Amino acid sequence: MSALHPRAYLEPVRQLLLEPKLRRAVVLLGPRRVGKTILIRHLIQSLLKDGVAAQRIAYVEMDHPLLHGQSLEALVRQIEEAAPEGDGTRYLFFDEIQSHKDWEKYLKPLVDHRPDLRILVSGSAAAALKRQSTESGAGRFTDFLLPPLTFSEYLYLHPEPAAICEEEPGVYVLENIDHLNAQFVDYVNFGGYPELALSPIVRSNPARFVKSDIVDKVLLRDLPQLYGIKDIQELNSLFTLLAFNTAEEVSFERLSQRSGVGKPTIQKYIKYLEAAFLIKRVFRVDQDGKRYQRERNFKVYLTNSAMYTGLFGVRKADEPEFGHLVETALFAQRFHEGARLNYAHWGADDSEVDLVELSSALKPGAALEIKWSDKYVGRSESLKGLIKFTSKNRLPLVWVTTYSKFSKTIIDGCEFRHWPAAVLAFHYGVRAVQGRLAGYEAQVKGITYE
Repeated sequence: MSALHPRAYLEPVRQLLLEPKLRRAVVLLGPRRVGKTILIRHLIQSLLKDGVAAQRIAYVEMDHPLLHGQSLEALVRQIEEAAPEGDGTRYLFFDEIQSHKDWEKYLKPLVDHRPDLRILVSGSAAAALKRQSTESGAGRFTDFLLPPLTFSEYLYLHPEPAAICEEEPGVYVLENIDHLNAQFVDYVNFGGYPELALSPIVRSNPARFVKSDIVDKVLLRDLPQLYGIKDIQELNSLFTLLAFNTAEEVSFERLSQRSGVGKPTIQKYIKYLEAAFLIKRVFRVDQDGKRYQRERNFKVYLTNSAMYTGLFGVRKADEPEFGHLVETALFAQRFHEGARLNYAHWGADDSEVDLVELSSALKPGAALEIKWSDKYVGRSESLKGLIKFTSKNRLPLVWVTTYSKFSKTIIDGCEFRHWPAAVLAFHYGVRAVQGRLAGYEAQVKGITYE
Protein backbone atom coordinates (compact mmCIF):
# COMPACT_ATOMS: atom_id res chain seq x y z
CA MET A 1 0.00 0.00 0.00
CA SER A 2 2.74 2.46 0.85
CA ALA A 3 4.36 1.94 -2.56
CA LEU A 4 1.29 3.29 -4.31
CA HIS A 5 0.85 7.03 -4.49
CA PRO A 6 -2.60 8.13 -3.32
CA ARG A 7 -5.01 9.71 -5.73
CA ALA A 8 -5.48 13.46 -5.41
CA TYR A 9 -9.06 12.89 -4.24
CA LEU A 10 -7.85 11.29 -1.00
CA GLU A 11 -8.00 14.54 0.97
CA PRO A 12 -11.55 15.60 -0.07
CA VAL A 13 -12.88 12.14 0.87
CA ARG A 14 -10.92 12.22 4.12
CA GLN A 15 -12.44 15.57 5.04
CA LEU A 16 -15.93 14.22 4.43
CA LEU A 17 -15.25 11.19 6.60
CA LEU A 18 -13.75 13.18 9.48
CA GLU A 19 -16.05 16.22 9.50
CA PRO A 20 -17.63 16.10 13.01
CA LYS A 21 -20.61 18.27 12.04
CA LEU A 22 -21.54 15.97 9.19
CA ARG A 23 -23.67 13.17 10.65
CA ARG A 24 -23.69 11.14 7.46
CA ALA A 25 -22.15 8.05 5.96
CA VAL A 26 -19.96 8.52 2.89
CA VAL A 27 -20.98 6.51 -0.18
CA LEU A 28 -17.97 6.24 -2.47
CA LEU A 29 -19.23 5.91 -6.04
CA GLY A 30 -17.40 5.54 -9.31
CA PRO A 31 -16.83 3.36 -12.35
CA ARG A 32 -15.14 0.00 -11.98
CA ARG A 33 -11.35 -0.07 -11.58
CA VAL A 34 -10.76 3.62 -10.85
CA GLY A 35 -9.14 2.88 -7.47
CA LYS A 36 -11.91 3.00 -4.85
CA THR A 37 -10.49 0.15 -2.75
CA ILE A 38 -6.96 1.57 -2.93
CA LEU A 39 -8.30 4.94 -1.82
CA ILE A 40 -9.91 3.27 1.20
CA ARG A 41 -6.58 1.69 2.09
CA HIS A 42 -4.87 5.07 1.85
CA LEU A 43 -7.59 6.51 4.11
CA ILE A 44 -6.84 3.83 6.68
CA GLN A 45 -3.13 4.55 6.36
CA SER A 46 -3.73 8.26 6.99
CA LEU A 47 -5.83 7.49 10.09
CA LEU A 48 -3.06 5.32 11.50
CA LYS A 49 -0.49 8.06 10.83
CA ASP A 50 -2.74 10.49 12.70
CA GLY A 51 -2.56 8.27 15.76
CA VAL A 52 -5.91 6.49 15.53
CA ALA A 53 -5.56 3.10 17.22
CA ALA A 54 -5.75 0.19 14.81
CA GLN A 55 -8.44 -1.40 17.02
CA ARG A 56 -10.71 1.54 16.22
CA ILE A 57 -10.55 0.93 12.44
CA ALA A 58 -12.31 -1.90 10.61
CA TYR A 59 -12.28 -2.80 6.93
CA VAL A 60 -14.81 -5.38 5.74
CA GLU A 61 -15.04 -6.95 2.27
CA MET A 62 -18.79 -7.41 2.09
CA ASP A 63 -18.72 -9.85 -0.82
CA HIS A 64 -17.04 -12.55 1.32
CA PRO A 65 -19.26 -15.67 1.34
CA LEU A 66 -19.18 -15.95 5.14
CA LEU A 67 -20.85 -12.55 5.48
CA HIS A 68 -23.89 -13.28 3.35
CA GLY A 69 -27.10 -12.80 5.30
CA GLN A 70 -25.55 -10.84 8.15
CA SER A 71 -26.89 -7.39 8.95
CA LEU A 72 -24.61 -4.38 9.22
CA GLU A 73 -25.72 -3.98 12.83
CA ALA A 74 -24.58 -7.53 13.60
CA LEU A 75 -21.24 -6.91 11.88
CA VAL A 76 -20.68 -3.74 13.90
CA ARG A 77 -21.44 -5.66 17.07
CA GLN A 78 -18.92 -8.37 16.14
CA ILE A 79 -16.29 -5.74 15.34
CA GLU A 80 -16.79 -4.08 18.73
CA GLU A 81 -16.66 -7.40 20.55
CA ALA A 82 -13.47 -8.40 18.74
CA ALA A 83 -11.71 -5.11 19.49
CA PRO A 84 -13.24 -3.45 22.59
CA GLU A 85 -11.81 0.03 22.96
CA GLY A 86 -14.23 1.81 25.23
CA ASP A 87 -15.69 5.16 24.24
CA GLY A 88 -14.52 7.10 21.22
CA THR A 89 -14.93 7.29 17.48
CA ARG A 90 -14.77 4.14 15.39
CA TYR A 91 -14.03 4.16 11.64
CA LEU A 92 -15.79 1.50 9.58
CA PHE A 93 -15.18 0.79 5.89
CA PHE A 94 -17.55 -1.56 4.07
CA ASP A 95 -16.26 -2.39 0.58
CA GLU A 96 -18.36 -4.04 -2.16
CA ILE A 97 -21.45 -3.06 -0.18
CA GLN A 98 -23.76 -3.70 -3.15
CA SER A 99 -23.43 -7.45 -2.52
CA HIS A 100 -25.31 -6.96 0.75
CA LYS A 101 -29.07 -6.91 0.20
CA ASP A 102 -30.87 -3.82 1.54
CA TRP A 103 -27.60 -2.32 2.77
CA GLU A 104 -29.04 1.18 2.75
CA LYS A 105 -31.87 0.19 5.13
CA TYR A 106 -29.36 -1.19 7.64
CA LEU A 107 -26.98 1.74 7.25
CA LYS A 108 -29.54 4.45 7.90
CA PRO A 109 -30.25 3.56 11.56
CA LEU A 110 -26.52 3.28 12.25
CA VAL A 111 -26.09 6.86 11.04
CA ASP A 112 -29.09 8.01 13.08
CA HIS A 113 -28.30 6.29 16.36
CA ARG A 114 -24.53 5.79 16.45
CA PRO A 115 -22.79 9.18 16.36
CA ASP A 116 -19.58 7.46 17.51
CA LEU A 117 -19.28 5.70 14.14
CA ARG A 118 -17.74 7.22 11.02
CA ILE A 119 -18.76 5.02 8.10
CA LEU A 120 -17.72 4.80 4.47
CA VAL A 121 -19.24 2.30 2.04
CA SER A 122 -18.20 1.66 -1.54
CA GLY A 123 -18.68 -0.83 -4.30
CA SER A 124 -18.13 -1.60 -7.94
CA ALA A 125 -21.81 -1.73 -8.93
CA ALA A 126 -21.95 2.03 -9.07
CA ALA A 127 -25.42 2.20 -10.61
CA ALA A 128 -26.94 0.18 -7.79
CA LEU A 129 -25.16 2.22 -5.13
CA LYS A 130 -26.26 5.50 -6.66
CA ARG A 131 -29.90 4.49 -6.97
CA GLN A 132 -30.18 3.00 -3.50
CA SER A 133 -28.26 5.85 -1.88
CA THR A 134 -30.49 8.45 -3.53
CA GLU A 135 -33.75 6.66 -2.78
CA SER A 136 -33.10 5.67 0.83
CA GLY A 137 -30.31 7.85 2.18
CA ALA A 138 -31.63 11.39 1.83
CA GLY A 139 -30.03 13.50 4.55
CA ARG A 140 -28.01 10.58 5.89
CA PHE A 141 -25.63 9.64 3.07
CA THR A 142 -23.19 11.83 1.18
CA ASP A 143 -22.29 10.52 -2.27
CA PHE A 144 -18.75 11.12 -3.50
CA LEU A 145 -18.05 10.30 -7.12
CA LEU A 146 -14.48 9.12 -7.69
CA PRO A 147 -13.88 9.77 -11.40
CA PRO A 148 -11.34 8.18 -13.72
CA LEU A 149 -7.83 9.59 -13.39
CA THR A 150 -7.62 13.23 -14.38
CA PHE A 151 -4.71 14.25 -16.59
CA SER A 152 -3.00 16.01 -13.70
CA GLU A 153 -3.29 12.87 -11.54
CA TYR A 154 -1.97 10.73 -14.38
CA LEU A 155 1.13 12.93 -14.68
CA TYR A 156 1.65 12.83 -10.92
CA LEU A 157 1.33 9.05 -10.65
CA HIS A 158 3.31 8.22 -13.79
CA PRO A 159 7.03 7.53 -13.23
CA GLU A 160 8.06 9.73 -16.16
CA PRO A 161 8.63 13.39 -15.16
CA ALA A 162 5.71 15.61 -16.13
CA ALA A 163 6.24 18.27 -18.78
CA ILE A 164 4.06 20.70 -16.81
CA CYS A 165 3.60 21.48 -13.11
CA GLU A 166 1.66 23.86 -10.91
CA GLU A 167 4.00 26.37 -9.29
CA GLU A 168 1.25 28.06 -7.28
CA PRO A 169 -2.55 27.97 -7.53
CA GLY A 170 -3.51 28.75 -11.11
CA VAL A 171 0.10 29.31 -12.24
CA TYR A 172 1.70 26.59 -14.35
CA VAL A 173 5.20 26.02 -15.63
CA LEU A 174 5.32 24.32 -19.03
CA GLU A 175 8.64 22.66 -19.79
CA ASN A 176 8.03 21.46 -23.33
CA ILE A 177 4.76 21.36 -25.28
CA ASP A 178 5.88 18.53 -27.58
CA HIS A 179 6.74 16.38 -24.57
CA LEU A 180 3.44 17.30 -22.89
CA ASN A 181 1.49 16.42 -26.03
CA ALA A 182 3.15 13.01 -26.12
CA GLN A 183 2.08 12.47 -22.50
CA PHE A 184 -1.43 13.70 -23.31
CA VAL A 185 -1.76 11.31 -26.27
CA ASP A 186 -0.73 8.48 -23.94
CA TYR A 187 -3.28 9.66 -21.38
CA VAL A 188 -6.07 9.81 -23.95
CA ASN A 189 -5.37 6.20 -24.95
CA PHE A 190 -4.53 4.68 -21.57
CA GLY A 191 -4.78 7.20 -18.78
CA GLY A 192 -8.19 6.96 -17.14
CA TYR A 193 -7.68 3.70 -15.23
CA PRO A 194 -4.75 3.51 -12.79
CA GLU A 195 -3.82 -0.06 -13.75
CA LEU A 196 -4.01 0.62 -17.47
CA ALA A 197 -2.04 3.84 -17.09
CA LEU A 198 0.73 2.45 -14.91
CA SER A 199 1.12 -1.25 -15.71
CA PRO A 200 2.99 -2.21 -18.90
CA ILE A 201 1.50 -5.71 -18.66
CA VAL A 202 -2.07 -4.45 -18.51
CA ARG A 203 -1.63 -1.88 -21.28
CA SER A 204 -0.12 -4.52 -23.55
CA ASN A 205 -3.66 -5.89 -23.83
CA PRO A 206 -6.07 -2.98 -23.21
CA ALA A 207 -8.93 -4.83 -24.88
CA ARG A 208 -8.84 -7.57 -22.26
CA PHE A 209 -8.64 -5.13 -19.36
CA VAL A 210 -11.35 -2.72 -20.53
CA LYS A 211 -13.68 -5.14 -22.28
CA SER A 212 -13.49 -8.10 -19.92
CA ASP A 213 -12.75 -6.48 -16.56
CA ILE A 214 -14.86 -3.35 -16.86
CA VAL A 215 -17.40 -3.12 -19.65
CA ASP A 216 -18.56 -6.73 -19.68
CA LYS A 217 -18.97 -6.89 -15.91
CA VAL A 218 -21.18 -3.80 -16.01
CA LEU A 219 -23.18 -4.84 -19.07
CA LEU A 220 -23.43 -8.54 -18.24
CA ARG A 221 -23.79 -8.43 -14.47
CA ASP A 222 -24.38 -5.05 -12.79
CA LEU A 223 -27.05 -3.58 -15.05
CA PRO A 224 -29.03 -6.79 -15.72
CA GLN A 225 -29.22 -7.55 -11.99
CA LEU A 226 -30.31 -4.03 -11.12
CA TYR A 227 -32.75 -3.29 -13.93
CA GLY A 228 -33.84 -6.75 -15.07
CA ILE A 229 -32.40 -6.36 -18.57
CA LYS A 230 -32.91 -9.54 -20.59
CA ASP A 231 -31.45 -8.74 -24.00
CA ILE A 232 -27.80 -8.26 -23.05
CA GLN A 233 -26.64 -8.43 -26.67
CA GLU A 234 -28.93 -5.54 -27.57
CA LEU A 235 -27.57 -3.42 -24.69
CA ASN A 236 -23.98 -4.24 -25.63
CA SER A 237 -24.61 -3.36 -29.27
CA LEU A 238 -26.03 0.04 -28.34
CA PHE A 239 -23.17 0.81 -25.97
CA THR A 240 -20.60 -0.09 -28.65
CA LEU A 241 -22.36 2.23 -31.10
CA LEU A 242 -22.43 5.09 -28.57
CA ALA A 243 -18.78 4.53 -27.64
CA PHE A 244 -17.70 4.64 -31.27
CA ASN A 245 -19.51 7.96 -31.67
CA THR A 246 -18.21 9.59 -28.48
CA ALA A 247 -18.34 13.41 -28.59
CA GLU A 248 -20.62 13.35 -31.63
CA GLU A 249 -24.21 14.53 -31.88
CA VAL A 250 -26.76 11.71 -32.10
CA SER A 251 -30.53 11.33 -31.88
CA PHE A 252 -32.89 8.60 -30.76
CA GLU A 253 -34.16 8.30 -34.33
CA ARG A 254 -30.70 7.76 -35.85
CA LEU A 255 -29.64 5.42 -33.06
CA SER A 256 -32.80 3.38 -33.55
CA GLN A 257 -32.21 3.13 -37.29
CA ARG A 258 -28.60 2.07 -36.90
CA SER A 259 -29.10 -0.36 -34.02
CA GLY A 260 -32.54 -1.76 -34.83
CA VAL A 261 -33.62 -1.05 -31.24
CA GLY A 262 -36.85 0.85 -30.52
CA LYS A 263 -36.58 4.44 -29.27
CA PRO A 264 -38.24 3.81 -25.85
CA THR A 265 -35.78 0.96 -25.21
CA ILE A 266 -32.82 3.11 -26.28
CA GLN A 267 -33.94 5.81 -23.84
CA LYS A 268 -33.99 3.29 -21.00
CA TYR A 269 -30.63 1.79 -21.95
CA ILE A 270 -28.95 5.21 -22.09
CA LYS A 271 -30.33 5.97 -18.63
CA TYR A 272 -28.87 2.70 -17.34
CA LEU A 273 -25.47 3.30 -19.00
CA GLU A 274 -25.32 6.76 -17.44
CA ALA A 275 -26.14 5.31 -14.02
CA ALA A 276 -23.19 2.94 -14.44
CA PHE A 277 -20.88 5.90 -15.27
CA LEU A 278 -19.99 4.43 -18.66
CA ILE A 279 -21.40 7.35 -20.64
CA LYS A 280 -22.68 10.85 -20.05
CA ARG A 281 -25.34 12.56 -22.11
CA VAL A 282 -25.05 16.30 -22.84
CA PHE A 283 -28.03 18.29 -24.05
CA ARG A 284 -28.29 20.90 -26.77
CA VAL A 285 -28.97 24.59 -26.24
CA ASP A 286 -29.69 27.33 -28.74
CA GLN A 287 -27.84 30.59 -29.39
CA ASP A 288 -29.36 32.06 -26.20
CA GLY A 289 -28.20 29.11 -24.10
CA LYS A 290 -31.75 27.75 -23.69
CA ARG A 291 -32.74 24.11 -23.93
CA TYR A 292 -34.92 23.12 -26.87
CA GLN A 293 -38.54 22.36 -26.02
CA ARG A 294 -38.57 19.10 -27.96
CA GLU A 295 -35.22 17.45 -27.42
CA ARG A 296 -34.27 15.30 -30.38
CA ASN A 297 -30.50 15.61 -30.57
CA PHE A 298 -27.83 15.25 -27.90
CA LYS A 299 -24.18 14.36 -27.49
CA VAL A 300 -22.90 11.27 -25.73
CA TYR A 301 -19.43 11.11 -24.19
CA LEU A 302 -17.58 8.16 -22.79
CA THR A 303 -16.67 9.05 -19.23
CA ASN A 304 -13.16 7.80 -19.94
CA SER A 305 -11.44 8.00 -23.33
CA ALA A 306 -9.42 4.85 -22.49
CA MET A 307 -12.62 2.86 -22.92
CA TYR A 308 -12.40 3.65 -26.63
CA THR A 309 -8.90 2.15 -26.72
CA GLY A 310 -10.12 -1.04 -25.10
CA LEU A 311 -13.01 -1.39 -27.53
CA PHE A 312 -11.50 -0.17 -30.81
CA GLY A 313 -7.74 -0.04 -30.33
CA VAL A 314 -5.10 2.65 -29.81
CA ARG A 315 -5.45 5.84 -31.85
CA LYS A 316 -2.53 7.96 -33.01
CA ALA A 317 -2.51 11.74 -32.66
CA ASP A 318 -2.86 12.32 -36.40
CA GLU A 319 -5.81 9.98 -36.98
CA PRO A 320 -9.20 11.57 -37.74
CA GLU A 321 -10.90 10.03 -34.69
CA PHE A 322 -8.37 11.50 -32.27
CA GLY A 323 -10.05 14.92 -32.23
CA HIS A 324 -13.19 13.35 -30.75
CA LEU A 325 -11.08 11.55 -28.16
CA VAL A 326 -9.42 14.84 -27.19
CA GLU A 327 -12.87 16.34 -26.69
CA THR A 328 -13.90 13.28 -24.67
CA ALA A 329 -10.79 13.58 -22.49
CA LEU A 330 -11.42 17.27 -21.82
CA PHE A 331 -15.04 16.55 -20.98
CA ALA A 332 -13.90 13.77 -18.62
CA GLN A 333 -11.94 16.27 -16.53
CA ARG A 334 -15.16 18.08 -15.71
CA PHE A 335 -18.32 15.98 -15.91
CA HIS A 336 -18.09 14.78 -12.29
CA GLU A 337 -17.99 18.30 -10.80
CA GLY A 338 -21.69 18.90 -11.19
CA ALA A 339 -21.09 21.62 -13.76
CA ARG A 340 -24.05 22.26 -16.08
CA LEU A 341 -22.35 21.28 -19.31
CA ASN A 342 -24.21 21.56 -22.61
CA TYR A 343 -23.35 22.14 -26.25
CA ALA A 344 -24.82 24.73 -28.60
CA HIS A 345 -26.17 23.97 -32.07
CA TRP A 346 -28.62 26.19 -33.87
CA GLY A 347 -29.63 27.91 -37.07
CA ALA A 348 -29.85 27.10 -40.75
CA ASP A 349 -26.06 27.38 -41.01
CA ASP A 350 -25.54 24.72 -38.29
CA SER A 351 -23.63 27.03 -35.94
CA GLU A 352 -21.98 25.10 -33.10
CA VAL A 353 -20.10 25.49 -29.84
CA ASP A 354 -18.56 22.32 -28.44
CA LEU A 355 -19.20 22.91 -24.73
CA VAL A 356 -21.23 25.55 -22.94
CA GLU A 357 -21.39 25.87 -19.17
CA LEU A 358 -24.54 27.35 -17.69
CA SER A 359 -24.45 29.41 -14.51
CA SER A 360 -26.69 28.83 -11.50
CA ALA A 361 -29.17 31.17 -13.20
CA LEU A 362 -29.15 28.82 -16.22
CA LYS A 363 -27.50 31.41 -18.41
CA PRO A 364 -24.29 30.83 -20.41
CA GLY A 365 -21.29 31.56 -18.21
CA ALA A 366 -18.47 29.95 -20.20
CA ALA A 367 -17.85 28.40 -23.60
CA LEU A 368 -15.17 26.11 -25.00
CA GLU A 369 -14.34 25.21 -28.59
CA ILE A 370 -12.14 22.12 -28.79
CA LYS A 371 -9.64 21.82 -31.64
CA TRP A 372 -6.68 19.45 -31.99
CA SER A 373 -4.99 21.82 -34.41
CA ASP A 374 -3.21 25.19 -34.57
CA LYS A 375 -5.35 26.18 -37.55
CA TYR A 376 -7.27 28.87 -35.68
CA VAL A 377 -4.32 30.50 -33.91
CA GLY A 378 -4.43 34.13 -35.02
CA ARG A 379 -7.64 33.40 -36.90
CA SER A 380 -10.31 33.59 -34.19
CA GLU A 381 -12.57 35.42 -36.64
CA SER A 382 -13.03 32.11 -38.46
CA LEU A 383 -14.85 30.65 -35.45
CA LYS A 384 -18.19 31.98 -36.64
CA GLY A 385 -20.42 29.96 -34.31
CA LEU A 386 -18.40 30.81 -31.22
CA ILE A 387 -18.36 34.52 -32.14
CA LYS A 388 -22.15 34.56 -32.57
CA PHE A 389 -22.62 32.81 -29.24
CA THR A 390 -20.27 35.06 -27.28
CA SER A 391 -21.74 38.20 -28.82
CA LYS A 392 -25.31 37.13 -28.10
CA ASN A 393 -24.51 36.23 -24.47
CA ARG A 394 -21.89 38.93 -23.79
CA LEU A 395 -19.28 36.52 -22.48
CA PRO A 396 -16.02 38.23 -21.38
CA LEU A 397 -13.79 35.19 -22.04
CA VAL A 398 -13.99 31.98 -24.04
CA TRP A 399 -11.50 29.19 -24.54
CA VAL A 400 -10.31 27.62 -27.78
CA THR A 401 -7.95 24.67 -27.62
CA THR A 402 -5.04 24.21 -29.99
CA TYR A 403 -2.45 21.55 -30.68
CA SER A 404 0.63 23.41 -29.45
CA LYS A 405 0.31 27.21 -29.54
CA PHE A 406 -0.93 29.99 -27.29
CA SER A 407 -2.81 32.98 -28.60
CA LYS A 408 -5.42 35.52 -27.59
CA THR A 409 -7.63 37.88 -29.53
CA ILE A 410 -10.27 40.41 -28.52
CA ILE A 411 -13.46 40.31 -30.60
CA ASP A 412 -16.41 42.53 -29.67
CA GLY A 413 -15.09 42.88 -26.14
CA CYS A 414 -14.62 39.14 -25.60
CA GLU A 415 -11.19 37.57 -25.12
CA PHE A 416 -10.67 34.45 -27.21
CA ARG A 417 -7.97 32.59 -25.30
CA HIS A 418 -6.22 29.82 -27.25
CA TRP A 419 -4.39 27.19 -25.20
CA PRO A 420 -3.03 23.76 -26.12
CA ALA A 421 -5.60 21.07 -25.30
CA ALA A 422 -3.09 19.25 -23.08
CA VAL A 423 -2.44 22.37 -20.98
CA LEU A 424 -6.15 23.07 -20.54
CA ALA A 425 -6.79 19.43 -19.63
CA PHE A 426 -4.11 19.70 -16.94
CA HIS A 427 -5.68 22.91 -15.65
CA TYR A 428 -9.16 21.39 -15.52
CA GLY A 429 -7.86 18.33 -13.69
CA VAL A 430 -6.02 20.37 -11.06
CA ARG A 431 -8.96 22.69 -10.46
CA ALA A 432 -11.46 19.81 -10.30
CA VAL A 433 -9.59 18.15 -7.46
CA GLN A 434 -9.18 21.41 -5.59
CA GLY A 435 -12.79 22.37 -6.15
CA ARG A 436 -12.02 25.83 -7.43
CA LEU A 437 -12.10 25.92 -11.18
CA ALA A 438 -10.58 29.34 -11.88
CA GLY A 439 -10.46 29.69 -15.63
CA TYR A 440 -10.12 33.46 -15.59
CA GLU A 441 -7.09 33.46 -13.34
CA ALA A 442 -5.09 30.60 -14.84
CA GLN A 443 -1.79 31.42 -16.48
CA VAL A 444 1.28 29.66 -17.80
CA LYS A 445 4.58 31.29 -16.92
CA GLY A 446 6.93 32.27 -19.68
CA ILE A 447 4.58 31.75 -22.63
CA THR A 448 4.47 34.12 -25.59
CA TYR A 449 1.07 34.86 -27.04
CA GLU A 450 0.91 35.17 -30.80
